[in-house]
Amino acid sequence: MKIREIRCAGLRGATPEGGWSNELRPEDCVHTLIAVHTDEGAVGLGSVFTNDALVRASLAVLEPLYRGENALEPERVSEKLHQNMFWLGRGGSITHTISGIDIALWDLLGKATGQPVGRLLGGRYRERVQPYASLLMDEPEKLRDHLLKVKAQGFRAFKIGWGPFGRRNAATDEAIVKAAREAVGQDNKLMVDAGGSDAHWTNGYKWALNTAKMLADYDVHWFEEALTPDSLEDFAKLREHSPVQISGGEVLTRRQAFQPFLEARAFDIIQPDVTKVGGISEERRIAWMAQEHGVQFIPHGWNTAVGLAADLHLASAFPGTDLVEYLTGSPFIDEITLGGWKLDADGMLAIPTTPGLGLELDPDVVKKYTGGEKLLD
Repeated sequence: MKIREIRCAGLRGATPEGGWSNELRPEDCVHTLIAVHTDEGAVGLGSVFTNDALVRASLAVLEPLYRGENALEPERVSEKLHQNMFWLGRGGSITHTISGIDIALWDLLGKATGQPVGRLLGGRYRERVQPYASLLMDEPEKLRDHLLKVKAQGFRAFKIGWGPFGRRNAATDEAIVKAAREAVGQDNKLMVDAGGSDAHWTNGYKWALNTAKMLADYDVHWFEEALTPDSLEDFAKLREHSPVQISGGEVLTRRQAFQPFLEARAFDIIQPDVTKVGGISEERRIAWMAQEHGVQFIPHGWNTAVGLAADLHLASAFPGTDLVEYLTGSPFIDEITLGGWKLDADGMLAIPTTPGLGLELDPDVVKKYTGGEKLLD
């Protein structure tokens, strides 16, 4: 089975806010679907956390390397693409685009072998996993109301992030966390994401440590992106002295970027994004490294239904991965798949058992959010 063509289509019209200082608008494109078409007619699905213009340009650069390649060898083909991109954008949009290609190739391998991707990764340690509802922070009363609505949907774990947190004063931060804990209750998990990868994040180590101590008073499960993404030494100090677990890594790409953070014991929890980091092939290498350093692996591919499906299979393949992120209220997750996603009575998501990613896109909805671009047929 050979790669005949790779198409992409950007998702627009309902792009959720990201909490960024340069806030996203519904018509902005930051998530792009990938479809790898083969000479035998099979199609694999992938997803990229990058604007479609950048993905399209990256595909043009990569095409001489992937056209005609074996579609059933995701790790080798992806590594070939990485190795030939040292001079042309390794680590940026090209690496993000390779992520989507790699996910799609794993989808194809699963379909060709009749196996779910998680089994091809070495075996399934679980058949379901707990999703944590991910939503932006707001003023305390608005946040409380939002969390109560999400809780009523069946979620039992919640992450609040960005918004006013860390951008006004300590009293506001604590009022937000207090309202959130009251809304979700004492028996459910609550995580806090400061959003240190926002442009020009100014809070440093002392702010992060003082904030971590406050978060401990509200039994926060982890503190995410408390510092700017490249603050290796400060992350290592923070993890050592923080009373709550420290997580991060969602903007890093390729295993080589994660290695110094893992060796420095900078995180309790590492969160690579499968739609950026190099795909499933690269993410499982990072997860293996994390295991060797005693760091928990929690995937961060929450941004589309395809990214979520990849996360579910990765979660099935690692014994310590007991959570996946679920962005609430996004049509790019909830609407573009046939059948959608359903929580069970315990607030868990079933990991697909059908071949490949176990995901089928709704062509009409995909056309709606891609402007009718030719992706699947």
